This record gives sequence, structure tokens and C-alpha cells, in this order.
Amino acid sequence: MSRLIYSMSVTLDGYIAARGDDIGWGLPSVELHQWFNDRARGIGLSLYGRKMWQLMSAHWPTADQQPDASPVEVEFARIWQETPKVVFSTTLEEVEGNARLVTGDAVAEIARLKAEDGAPMEIAGAVLAGAAMRAGLIDEFQVVTHPVLVGGGTPFFSDLDAWVDLRLVETRTFPDGVSLAHYETRR
Repeated sequence: MSRLIYSMSVTLDGYIAARGDDIGWGLPSVELHQWFNDRARGIGLSLYGRKMWQLMSAHWPTADQQPDASPVEVEFARIWQETPKVVFSTTLEEVEGNARLVTGDAVAEIARLKAEDGAPMEIAGAVLAGAAMRAGLIDEFQVVTHPVLVGGGTPFFSDLDAWVDLRLVETRTFPDGVSLAHYETRR
């Protein structure tokens, strides 16, 4: 069985994007970007909702070719390009690169993918992750908190039908006051 990890940068008041889908508050330091790279290297499959897919696929397919790209950005771009992806959307008609599109029941497909043996999977996008949370499919939460308050936007956690008990497995601090809290779901 594969593990499913929900990991994103979040504001101190709990948002992955400020109003207007603004993520400008979350620029990572080199050390934090390297942590994301090291983490991404161990991911066997990335699961994306439509909005997160459009954001990531607009930048990372060619980020390693940009003259101003830093070494950690080049490294992440190459890891991202090589990692297989599943995009869940009812409005997209196709996806490109190392990705396939699923237009049907996201929860059923995620459960099917989790049942397969393999490397850990990551899930990105608040709506998709929310559906997986409500279905009890997420095994780990890696919350990378930035010391900024944005007052509204897209929340990291969605409304849940029941409590989810977690166990803290790691904390870490990064430059600029950014912190990681890594939790596992208690089952």
C-alpha cells in the first residue's frame, strides 16, 4: 500500500493562497527549496487538482531552461518533470508531459492508487486534498508555515466530517521564520 502525503506551504493563518490565488508570500529560501527537492525525490506519483496543476504546469516544464534559475530551481524542475502525475479535473480536456487526466471519481481513483504497492504519493490542491481528507486517505501532513497573515484565501484544511487524530513526527525551522510540522495520521 502506498502512503499519501499532503504537503504545502501555508500562511500562519492557514491559507495556501491569499485572495486572488496570490502565493507571492511563500517564496522559499534555498534551504527550504532544497528540503522540497529532497522530499520530491522520494515521491513516486503526484496527484493534482486542476488549479494546482495549472499553476505548476505553467512554470516547471521549462524552469530549468530559464537563465535566472537557481541551482535548486533547476534541480526541482527536473525532478518535477520526471515524476509521474495524475490530474483530477472535470473541466480540463487534456494534460501534457508526464501526466494523465482523470475526469471521474477522484476519491475512488486515489483509493485505487493507494492500494498499489509503491513509493509515497503526494497530493496537491486544496479541493482535491479536502476530498481525500474527508475520505480518510491522507497518511501524512507536512505543513510548511510561513510567518505571514493574509486574512483570507484558499485554506490548507477543508471542512471535515469527523476529527482526524495526528501524531507529530518531526519539526524543523528554516530561514525567514518558516517552520515545518510533520504529522502522521493515527489509525
